[in-house]
Amino acid sequence: MPIHLEIVTPEKRAYSDDVDAVILPGSEGELGVLPRHAPLISQLGVGELRIRKGATVESFAIVGGFVQVRPDKVVVMAETADLAAEIDLEKAEEARRDAERALEAGFVEPADLAQARAALQAALVRIRVAERRHREGSRRRG
Repeated sequence: MPIHLEIVTPEKRAYSDDVDAVILPGSEGELGVLPRHAPLISQLGVGELRIRKGATVESFAIVGGFVQVRPDKVVVMAETADLAAEIDLEKAEEARRDAERALEAGFVEPADLAQARAALQAALVRIRVAERRHREGSRRRG
């Protein structure tokens, strides 16, 4: 018996399908969800969301938001959700470099500093998720 998963961002519905399991980056650590899970609402952190469907595992780079879990459905409302297969590693590396340069330059406003740190964190998670997918894909082919 699968559980329905929806991943939505302010821009789009990133994913909608029945799955066997979901592993989420909670604000206090990873959270695993299987069908018939107890209801819960939790804040999300920055990290990798993994979806298991049969023998297939898909990954998303998730930045912030919330998750609502019901026994038959999981709704992820994330600030951003990037499917590993669609992450442009060059753009993510460029975003990391830009954020690092901004942090090194120093800021007058604390809001600017927080924004640069958040951009760096988002870029790093995208890089990690994309690189893991690349490594695992090359292991399967080799």
